[in-house]
Amino acid sequence: MDEGNRLRVRVTIEGKVQGVWFRAWTQEQADRRGIAGWVRNLRDGTVEALFDGPPPDVEAMIRACWDGPPAARVQAVRVEPMPAEPPVPGFEILPSP
Repeated sequence: MDEGNRLRVRVTIEGKVQGVWFRAWTQEQADRRGIAGWVRNLRDGTVEALFDGPPPDVEAMIRACWDGPPAARVQAVRVEPMPAEPPVPGFEILPSP
């Protein structure tokens, strides 16, 4: 996929998003959509993710983050565009920084 057909964003999800299977759910949803990137918990109680893929799929993933897994209670989803870089294959759960 060439650079013009990809969207790369960093997303921060706020609310009750840790301890509710959010990272595994995000990985499952990203794999289903063919999105590359990663997800991790941050120490402030938020979840951070990098999504990289076709714009319609990344946008659908961002919308899905507003719902999350059943036990999550999302209060905000913040999206920051990122510079295009060569995509890393697959989607992984990273340890907290």
